[in-house]
Amino acid sequence: MAAARPRRSGGLALSDLFGVAHHRDQAVTGITVDSRLVRPGDVYVALPGRTDHGSRFAADAVRAGAVAVLTDAQGGAIAAASGCPVIVVPDPRIAMAPVAARIYGDPSTKLTMLAVTGTNGKTTTSYLLDAALRAAGRHVGVIGTIGFSLDGEPLPVARTTVTTPESPELQALLGLMAEGGADSCVMEVSSHAMVLHRADSIAFDVAAFTNFGRDHLDFHGDEESYFAAKASLFTPDHTRHAVVNVDDKHGRRLVDQIAAAGVVACSTTSLRGSGGSATEADYTATTVALRPDGTPLVRLECPDRRIEFQLALPGDFNIRNAVTALAMLDVLGVDLDAAAEGLSTAQVPGRMQRVDLGADAPTVFVDFAHTPQAVTAALGAVGGSRRVVVLGCGGDRDPDKRAPMGAAAAANADLVIVTDDNPRIEDPAAIRRQILDGVRAEISKDQLSTVVIDGGDRRSAIRTALQRSGPGDVIAVLGKGHESGQEIGGAIHPFNDIEVVAQEWAALRASQDTGARR
Repeated sequence: MAAARPRRSGGLALSDLFGVAHHRDQAVTGITVDSRLVRPGDVYVALPGRTDHGSRFAADAVRAGAVAVLTDAQGGAIAAASGCPVIVVPDPRIAMAPVAARIYGDPSTKLTMLAVTGTNGKTTTSYLLDAALRAAGRHVGVIGTIGFSLDGEPLPVARTTVTTPESPELQALLGLMAEGGADSCVMEVSSHAMVLHRADSIAFDVAAFTNFGRDHLDFHGDEESYFAAKASLFTPDHTRHAVVNVDDKHGRRLVDQIAAAGVVACSTTSLRGSGGSATEADYTATTVALRPDGTPLVRLECPDRRIEFQLALPGDFNIRNAVTALAMLDVLGVDLDAAAEGLSTAQVPGRMQRVDLGADAPTVFVDFAHTPQAVTAALGAVGGSRRVVVLGCGGDRDPDKRAPMGAAAAANADLVIVTDDNPRIEDPAAIRRQILDGVRAEISKDQLSTVVIDGGDRRSAIRTALQRSGPGDVIAVLGKGHESGQEIGGAIHPFNDIEVVAQEWAALRASQDTGARR
């Protein structure tokens, strides 16, 4: 797949972009940080890396048609040999965001921009916003963990990051969406994106904070730095109006910070009866009734009205996500009655996604939960006479969350089957041992009757969960959600939890039928 680019872009001279004259003052039509994606007319941004410098690929970029290299002093000395104009700046990562915005015509100014940040719930809230906006008649682009879409249709374009694209890719994607008729864009904004200046040169009309918990400490170093990265979105350079979940203690802290600064408007949300917020919120939700499948009818008290809506996703945490979405839309003046209709059918791939196995089967949910608090929330959202969880943790990421994730599973399930997630280049068995230690410590601490099994590889673990479950039981397969591959030993192997659940159930039923005929 190719990188996203609007069909019409730029044409600015190098001197207009950088304020420097050069004998090769060519027209600039694009910008990229990947030398393999350079097109004629591009500025190639050579960034310093962990083990190498992007400037070493400057010659390749020039051969592909790059008309200039934007880099730092170290990169400038290397890129000079390319014979291409080299623009040296103190930090090319900071410099490239406004340059990219100019090249693609400042596309964010042509769209209503909505941002969602938080440890958990970004993807679900983004999907709910998309469904609600489209129900209200808007044309919507979505940028996030699962991918890029326009009016519900996936955009088949390459991506270089997990959640929020690098600024050149992001600005080009916004330009493509505006060109394709979008009037609104919903973005997941990660903590990495804020630290790495990916969302610079975008002023969001409204930005939401869903919650905060332990994650990404391998990148940020400590929780305080992680929170500061999230909170930096809620400043005048980035956001006009904040929507904050005050059932979360870090949400309440963020509200205080915003109030102390006094420069960003702020609205608050809460789920009544949750015990999280000590003060009344601007938007307060109450569960009116539950369907047999656990999906709620919700009453939402707004500053000037009350509405009721049906939500197609189970769990209090999804009610919070939905309230966040509707509060954001109310701030923007969107028709809430029309928007709320969109929530009655909205589904999110790999987020509390039910796998239909037919009659006489356990109920199976697949979810992306990959933090301790997300494991607790996912298991708390499901009913069943008995809860079974299949759980792993990714390798080469924050190892200190593995035992707490195991503890969360032990505290909320009857059977915990520990397995592999994406071990990457770590030893899968070693990762499982860390999770198992957390499970067993929690069982011992609280004298729980929870059963724990080392399930081995992920397919085997899913098979074990199905073999040991029956009608009325609920199986939660957690950690990978929508992902279609499993990274083991540096290679990605095809693996989709939803497909594997269906395959293993079919194989189990076939073996049972064969046994019955003997």
